[in-house]
Amino acid sequence: MSYEKLFDATVCTESAKAWRASGKKAVGTVCCHVPYEIIYAAGVLPVRLRATGCVDSSDAESWMSSFSCSYARSILQYLMNGTYELDGLIQTDGCMMPTRIFDNWEHVSKKQGKDQFCYQIGAPRITKDITIKYYKNELQGLADALSKLSGTAVTDAGLKAAVEKYNEIRELVAQLNELRKAEKPVVSGAEALAIMIKFGDYTPDEYIALLKEFLADAKNRKPIEGRARLMVIGSALDNPDYLKVIEEKGGLIVAEDNCFGERNFGEKIVVDDNDVLGSIASYYLGRNTCPRSLDNRPAIHKEIIEKAKAYGVQGIIYAKMQNCECWGGEAYYLEPALKEVGIPMLQVEREEQMANAGQLAIRAEAFVEMLDK
Repeated sequence: MSYEKLFDATVCTESAKAWRASGKKAVGTVCCHVPYEIIYAAGVLPVRLRATGCVDSSDAESWMSSFSCSYARSILQYLMNGTYELDGLIQTDGCMMPTRIFDNWEHVSKKQGKDQFCYQIGAPRITKDITIKYYKNELQGLADALSKLSGTAVTDAGLKAAVEKYNEIRELVAQLNELRKAEKPVVSGAEALAIMIKFGDYTPDEYIALLKEFLADAKNRKPIEGRARLMVIGSALDNPDYLKVIEEKGGLIVAEDNCFGERNFGEKIVVDDNDVLGSIASYYLGRNTCPRSLDNRPAIHKEIIEKAKAYGVQGIIYAKMQNCECWGGEAYYLEPALKEVGIPMLQVEREEQMANAGQLAIRAEAFVEMLDK
């Protein structure tokens, strides 16, 4: 079954290489506030960068501060050592760390003699009419720059076709996560995360075909049991092995709330034919992907609690990346809301390199034991 490749979390760049070999461009993105639809409408392949499997980021550490998160350093490492060979990088100021990836790669790539398309857009931290208008203007600038890069103009028709394509992906990912609501799901948390992070390894058409094949065969998979139904929230998490450690101790991860899981996809985009780009701007700026915005904390807390209830979650694991700007102190505000509804939360700190797997296993086992009793 070809969909088995979805469970291999190793970064695979074969599709991007084939795309570029055909004479087309492929660019990397880091933050969820870079609209895939605009890139794809320009005939350019968007590649969601990740750091999965990076065990040595020493080259990147010579450029990025020791106060930067290891996730960001590892992505820069993959750009520097050629794991990712792309035509450029598009970034927003979603948080400080991806911005540091951007400015360092822009400088390092020039030193390496690489001709890179490096473009950064501003994403306001408050959502209202004036900020959406600003963000739309930023996206228009991006669309114009991409059109020059690829030679394909970004049109309303092209944007609507791209929206339709990515909406199909959103619908299929929603079906994947719906399977996890079952009392005995047929997909583990580690498997579900692996499937979702592979989004960045394939073209939209390839990913859609693989997802459809998996969903068609899901009924034939063996149901999974666990001692406690868990939800993992927090910083960018792109390594299914982290979830495997928890699930090997009896936890069954049925939901997650981070920008590589369901948050990366979200609800479908509804397009206003009279303002296609404005529809995309409103969607990407208005949806809650992380606590970066100044006005979305209560909404994120509400969504986490509602999702926990919908998936029958008994406990939440708050996994914060060390030096994470967006999720650094969010537990302080979230924990009281969880206590009100009787959902326990375990706080853990992590690095991209899994040096603390043993400690995680001990704490996860104790948490599961507590919930089981």
